[in-house]
Amino acid sequence: MKYSELIESGATEAKKQDYLAEGAQTPITLRVPKNLKDAAAEAARLRGISFSAFIRTCIINELTAR
Repeated sequence: MKYSELIESGATEAKKQDYLAEGAQTPITLRVPKNLKDAAAEAARLRGISFSAFIRTCIINELTAR
């Protein structure tokens, strides 16, 4: 099932978040300004999570927000 199909089916926010958090991990490369990366890494540290977990959380929150 694609994410768009999940949206169209009227899935709950919890189901959408579960879907987005599942699956095999894949490496990606993001090119962002150093200041943005440093600020995001600091925000992650303040939350007690890794930079990668912080980015994943931000993406999931963005995709599930209405």
